[in-house]
Amino acid sequence: MADVSRRSGAAPTRPVGSEGSADFHPPGVAAPDRPVPTDAAPAPPRGPAGGWWSPRGRERLLQLGFLVPAVAYLLLFFGYPVVQNALMGFQEYTTRSFYTGEAPFVGLDNYVAVLTSGLFGTALLNTVLFTVGSIAGQFVIGLGIALFFHRRFPLSGTLRSLLLLPWLIPLIVSGAVWRWILDQDNGALNRFLGAVGIADNPGWLTSTSLALIAVIGVNIWIGIPFNTTILYGGLQDIPQDLYEAAALDGATGWRAFHNVTWPLLRPVVNVVLVLGVVYTIKVLDIILGLTRGGPANSTQTIATQAYHLSFQEFQFGQGAAMGNVLIIISLAFALLYLRANRHAMDR
Repeated sequence: MADVSRRSGAAPTRPVGSEGSADFHPPGVAAPDRPVPTDAAPAPPRGPAGGWWSPRGRERLLQLGFLVPAVAYLLLFFGYPVVQNALMGFQEYTTRSFYTGEAPFVGLDNYVAVLTSGLFGTALLNTVLFTVGSIAGQFVIGLGIALFFHRRFPLSGTLRSLLLLPWLIPLIVSGAVWRWILDQDNGALNRFLGAVGIADNPGWLTSTSLALIAVIGVNIWIGIPFNTTILYGGLQDIPQDLYEAAALDGATGWRAFHNVTWPLLRPVVNVVLVLGVVYTIKVLDIILGLTRGGPANSTQTIATQAYHLSFQEFQFGQGAAMGNVLIIISLAFALLYLRANRHAMDR
C-alpha cells in the first residue's frame, strides 16, 4: 500500500492504532484523557436564542417587565405580611415591642394559650356555623337567581345590574344599615313584623339565640351577587343545542337541570364554593359592625377573636397565633375539598 501511495503522490496513511500513530499506546500505558462522545443533548444556551437584544430576547424582556411588578406586589403585600404574622405567632409581641424592638421568642406558648382558652371552642363552633350557613344560603339563592336570569326576558339586564348593588356598598355601610334595620326598638324589621302581628320586638342583635342567625342572614345578603354573577357566567357557556337535544329525549325542567346543567356547571360550582369558603371564614367587618362578637360571645368567631386579642388586648403574638390557626384551617379545607372534587371528576 505504501508503494501505491508513493506512486499516486498521496501522503502515506497509517493504520489506526499502529505504532507511531496518535491512537497507538504501548502496552501497560494508560490512554490520555480525551473527550468521550456521548448521546446526551447539549446544554441549552443561557438566555434566549440570538441574545437579549434579538426580537425574541426583547419579547422575553417585555414579558419579564410585566411579570416583575406583579411578583413584587405579591411578595410585598401578601408574602411579607404572612411571613411576619407567622413569626409573630412565636414571639411575645406587645405594644412595648414597637418602641423597644424586643420581641422574645416564646415557642408555642401563644398557640397553647389561644387553643386552651375557654373561648376557642365557642369561636371555632361559631366559625363553622357561620361559614356553613352563609355558604349554603348564598349558593342556593344565588343559583336560583342565576337560573331565573338565564331565561331571557325584558329588563333582565337592568335587573342583573341592580342585583350587584349589595356587592358595591362598603361592608361597614352595609353593617350600619342592617344594624338599624335589625334594631330591637326602632328597627324597620320589627316594625313590619309588629304591624302584621307576627312577632313582638325580637332582639335580633341582642339575643344570644338570634344574633348569630341575624349575622348569617346579613352575610348571605352580601354574598348573593358574587354567587349569582359567577354562576350566571357559567350558565352562559352551556350550549343551547344540548338543551334542545335533551328536550327531544324528553329531558326538560328538572331532568334537564340534572342531566345537562349541573354536570356542565360543576367546575364553576367548585370555584364558587372554594372561593366562598375562603372569603367567608375570615369575615370580620360585618360581624364587628353588627354585634362586635356579642352578645355574650354568641357571634364570636376565630377572626373576631384574633382582632380582639391584637387590637383590644394588644397581645399581638396571641392574635397572630389565632390568625395563623385560621389560615391553616382555610388551607386544610381548600386542599381537602379540591382533592375530593378531583376524585369525583376522575370517576
